[in-house]
Amino acid sequence: MDFGEALLFPFQWLVSAIMVGLHDGLSALGMPAAGGWTWTLSIIGLVLVIRAALIPVSLQQIKAQRRMRLLQPELRKLEAKYKGNTDPLSRQAMVQEQMALYKKHGTNPLSACLPLLVQVPFFFALFSVLSGITTAATSGEGIGAMSHEQVVQFDESSIFGAPLSATLLHGTPPGGNVVAVWILSIVMILAMTASQVITQKHIMASTVSAESMAGPFLRQQKAVLYALPIVFGIGGIIFPIGVLIYWTTTNLWTMVQQFILDPRSR
Repeated sequence: MDFGEALLFPFQWLVSAIMVGLHDGLSALGMPAAGGWTWTLSIIGLVLVIRAALIPVSLQQIKAQRRMRLLQPELRKLEAKYKGNTDPLSRQAMVQEQMALYKKHGTNPLSACLPLLVQVPFFFALFSVLSGITTAATSGEGIGAMSHEQVVQFDESSIFGAPLSATLLHGTPPGGNVVAVWILSIVMILAMTASQVITQKHIMASTVSAESMAGPFLRQQKAVLYALPIVFGIGGIIFPIGVLIYWTTTNLWTMVQQFILDPRSR
């Protein structure tokens, strides 16, 4: 086990343990243990558990967005003060004054990204678990908290004929419906992209003041907005169906949460 795997292992175990716990609970309620919808609901439940735990972080994000909006006029004045000064000392002085403003207002440009950064290890942990399902099923091993029997169940499970372990890049396992994999993947890629774009637009509306509509802050926000379809399009080709379910669900959660927690974004 290399250093990266060692760092990711606790998250892999936690993610798989939550999935197994939800799966066993659904099975106890009468859903088939090897059913695709049982595992799909377990993945959706995983999102709900993680995102519910991150609500305090999300509240801090909303507050940071508001403080960043209030800060924009002062940043605009600072940019005007150093406009045309490209020498290293001037640029250093501008950065120092910006840092002082961020400290004064208790915010920084990265604070709005905190919930996303916190989710990254969980996302990669789920990706590594689901990507290793087929190999583990063949070798007779378990993954994290998943027993070998559960690994086999997941490997053979599907929804609408699309195996949860299938990807557009690596193809569809034997017995799966290739057309279903393509349709389901494309639908979820479009859904997670649309929800992320809508969320980003509302974040821009709540963080960018009228005085900053032509400033570099807005240009940075727009660059992120336009890059999202490319990022999710490429990711959607690589990710298994199970990971697409996770990412689509978490993006929809974020979109709804933005509307509920930040009235300015409505």
